[in-house]
Amino acid sequence: MKKQEIRKLYHEKRLALSQKEISVFDDLLMIHFQRLPISFVSIIHSYIPASEKKEPDPLPIIEWLKFKNPEARVVFPKINTVDFSMKHYVHSDDTFFESNQYGIPEPIRGDLVEPNQIDLAIIPMLAFDETGNRVGYGKGYYDRFIAQSSNNMIKIGLSYFPPLSNIEDLGLFDKKLDFCVTPDRFYAF
Repeated sequence: MKKQEIRKLYHEKRLALSQKEISVFDDLLMIHFQRLPISFVSIIHSYIPASEKKEPDPLPIIEWLKFKNPEARVVFPKINTVDFSMKHYVHSDDTFFESNQYGIPEPIRGDLVEPNQIDLAIIPMLAFDETGNRVGYGKGYYDRFIAQSSNNMIKIGLSYFPPLSNIEDLGLFDKKLDFCVTPDRFYAF
């Protein structure tokens, strides 16, 4: 299947989930995330889920990572729609968020962190395959971010669905995940 078909299908599959199913799936994602072989991390990147897209909620996972690593800092992205880049702002009690044109909450301002300083990134996506390739929303924001990051950054996707056998139209700039967590298990690539 090609990426455009996958986007449409998995967007529809997510929208068909009930709130009860999502709640159960998010709990199972947390259980399997806790089994990942991750040691100390100091800077964690995460997205904030867009509830109308029924994205997996990484925020409980972030809280757990902060519990394990109390000194860790969490950064959230703010996109630039001109050059399709992202800036990464440290979250604090003073951080205010505003929804962008896609309905995604973003920090308005804060302390910036460079992509190569980030140890672990929880990356949004619609689907993934058995070798760690992901299908995002199609603008390439996260592929650019991963290309700018350290080779040691741990890249983790969250999905309510199992992997596809393959994605037909992968491109040169598509970046792989290190792990993907589903309600059934985690996958290492």
